[in-house]
Amino acid sequence: MMPARVREFCDRFGLRVPILEAPMAGACPPQLAVAVAGAGGMGASGVVLDPPEQIARWMREFRAGSDGPVQLNIWIPDPPADDPARVDAARAFLGRLGTPGEPGAAAPDFAEQCAAMLDARPTVISSIMGLFEPSFVARMHDAGIAWFACATTLDDALAAQAAGADAVVAQGMEAGGHRGTFDPAMAEATDVGLFALVPRLADGLDVPVIAAGGIADGRGVAAAIALGASAVQIGTALLRTPEAAIAADWARSLHGLAPEATVPTRAYSGRLARAAPTPYVTAWHTPGAPPPAPYPHQRALVAQWRRGEPDGIDRVNHWAGQGAALATADPAGEVVARMWREAVAVLE
Repeated sequence: MMPARVREFCDRFGLRVPILEAPMAGACPPQLAVAVAGAGGMGASGVVLDPPEQIARWMREFRAGSDGPVQLNIWIPDPPADDPARVDAARAFLGRLGTPGEPGAAAPDFAEQCAAMLDARPTVISSIMGLFEPSFVARMHDAGIAWFACATTLDDALAAQAAGADAVVAQGMEAGGHRGTFDPAMAEATDVGLFALVPRLADGLDVPVIAAGGIADGRGVAAAIALGASAVQIGTALLRTPEAAIAADWARSLHGLAPEATVPTRAYSGRLARAAPTPYVTAWHTPGAPPPAPYPHQRALVAQWRRGEPDGIDRVNHWAGQGAALATADPAGEVVARMWREAVAVLE
């Protein structure tokens, strides 16, 4: 049976099933979000790299295929973290792996991205790695848009609740992609598993908790709900679907990938994230390798090398949560529907 808190969450956000697509930057084409929403869940896009016109275009394409609930997610900008010696060391190390291309354009303006998200009128705007300014929270709520805040500790979750978050995404260390700690230097230290994090947040918060990290089948959905979550958010479980259309080498790296084989790494962006152990990622973890440059310098360097001839550089980030081996290549709508059927069977 669906607990009352889950029914209330679904009713509030227009869901038939309490399953949200994780907003994965670079891996959330509109067709994937349409498929998830069509199955009764919530579609999503991560827009941290998107200029305003791309945010608007993505939403137009999503709305052309669905009138269902949808989430747009953005990173809260880090304070400046200049370390010329680390940047130079990382650049030299990358030079051993390939030939760089030209430097890229500047990152999109955060304020302009926020304005574009408001104009797009999603169901939810979500944050990771920090909190929105009070004025932006007020503008969201005035527009009828909810705010979901990602957190990896109770302290961060309480700060989000106090700042006006409508729900908190509890991100366990099992999650693929970037670790959502508010303090980037503390990412390795906040190594809390989802099954410890969900009940701690559920007991400590008044707002709903959404469980994220390592959930890739109905058993994981049911377990998260039993521990106090009102919904779950899934990412890696959808990456092998045809709608995700990720690069073939990335999809192959997920097939049968053991939980213990996934790697926490700063090799792609300078911020801690969980990925598949590609030769590129492994190279940064060998004796004698320098630490990656701080964010966003590492991300800019990697992008520059990808524009060149990166024989040893992954063309895309091979993000992978610890549930990767459970991911299937079935259509995304079937994945969502199957996960909920399995969860209901367990909960009953």
